[in-house]
Amino acid sequence: MPKKLILIIGAPGSGKTTDSKIIAERHKEDVTTISVGELLKEEIKRGSGVGHISEKYVAAGDLVPGQVVMYAILGLIGDAPKNIVLIDGFPRGINQMKEMGDELFMNKNIELASVIEIRVSETTARKRVLGDNPTKEEEALFEHKMKVYNELIGEIESFYKKDNLLTVIDGEQSAEAVASEIDE
Repeated sequence: MPKKLILIIGAPGSGKTTDSKIIAERHKEDVTTISVGELLKEEIKRGSGVGHISEKYVAAGDLVPGQVVMYAILGLIGDAPKNIVLIDGFPRGINQMKEMGDELFMNKNIELASVIEIRVSETTARKRVLGDNPTKEEEALFEHKMKVYNELIGEIESFYKKDNLLTVIDGEQSAEAVASEIDE
């Protein structure tokens, strides 16, 4: 039986990692969650090959190349102790999306079940990421990340809509409410 993969996507500050953790906690027996952002931070901290490659991209707010991320997450999906795997923060770009599609097409042990977009306004995202007193550097990094996200999200949405895989959830509500909608 293939593992079911659910992708959670959204802008920086949309709450995708928090929402994924709530779902995994609610369904401890069935669901494993992987945060791509946290995974890359851990790889950078460990000084792994993936970490060395990822470090400059993450620091600049740019997308880590899809093949690097795929290498890191495919092993985790395969090793996941549960049959449902939530991945938040992937894909973050068109190339990552296509590489994921190619990998899943060739790997019959993983089935993409759903893509859930947690949608928030830029105002909400800014407040959640930066708080009340951001530095100029933090502001610039956030602006860059939002620019990258906004340039790519339309094509990602279109790609997954055509296969009826995309569900959009209002991320302006509480994390518990968002998690309940994901459960549905």
